[in-house]
Amino acid sequence: MATQGDLETVPLPFLEVLKDLHSQYKSLKEGAVANYIPELAKVNPDLFSICIVTVDGQIYEVGDLEHLFTIQSISKVFAYGLALEDHGRDYVLTRVGVEPTGDAFNAIILDEQSNRPLNPMVNAGAIATTSLIKGAGATERLNRMLDMFKRYIGHDVFVDISVFTSERSTGHRNRAMAHLMLNFGMIDQNIEESLDLYFQQCAVMVNCRDLAVMAATLANKGINPITQEQAVKKTYIKDILSVMYTCGMYNFAGEWAYKVGIPAKSGVCGGIMAVVPQKMGIAVFSPPLDRRGNSVRGVKVCEELSQQLGLHLFECSDKASGCL
Repeated sequence: MATQGDLETVPLPFLEVLKDLHSQYKSLKEGAVANYIPELAKVNPDLFSICIVTVDGQIYEVGDLEHLFTIQSISKVFAYGLALEDHGRDYVLTRVGVEPTGDAFNAIILDEQSNRPLNPMVNAGAIATTSLIKGAGATERLNRMLDMFKRYIGHDVFVDISVFTSERSTGHRNRAMAHLMLNFGMIDQNIEESLDLYFQQCAVMVNCRDLAVMAATLANKGINPITQEQAVKKTYIKDILSVMYTCGMYNFAGEWAYKVGIPAKSGVCGGIMAVVPQKMGIAVFSPPLDRRGNSVRGVKVCEELSQQLGLHLFECSDKASGCL
């Protein structure tokens, strides 16, 4: 439904597209919820929501929109933006690369020639990115991270302590990556503080509408379309969206670029956030994941939206972004 703006001006066919997609894929039972983090294994697999926010602040949504979930790997996009603001693109590029891996998000693979992880969207790169966030101690760094999320979303956010504790106590693979990067001098000595911040950023609570507003903020040159607050300097938008486009969907990134054709980021929470530059942000939440860790329903919905609305960045037909 539209939650902002005069209903008489809303393009009803566009609303019908969202309703039809939700109805079409609600019965899809493929995939399984993430279970390697104990708290995530408890989620209801039937939860399903879709939200679109345009750059002029119109909100269209359907499904379980108020349900809160942890943002997980989608947080990597925004931590990368904060690291860019803290250090600038040239320095960040010396610490974290921008090359797609073709491997799983939690693969223990590093570029030993350049002495850095391959990109900020895989776990190793995200840990290195988070280690760059400035602050005089753990509390200040966390508060800066939460303030950053608030600018994108438009309201205060909090960390789910049970999920954070669950990730912290079972995150042996991520801890191994951090120690391996420390061995190669890719991150500094204070790895436990940086790991805690990484686990905390992944455990920030959002709903589907929040994700769509965040995506729309990136689509709107870094300005939150609801609050009009500048969430990130617009000079870094191209860096963020470029990495999302090439690396945001892990080892599905190439097929995503081919079929959907817009920057996106997924998370094992079951969320997918996609950006149509200068037009809108898209979010889908559905917990069951495919073997690559992407939401099954989320991928299907985004493929259909791209095809029906002509959203692919290289779309040349008359329907390109026709809904807007």
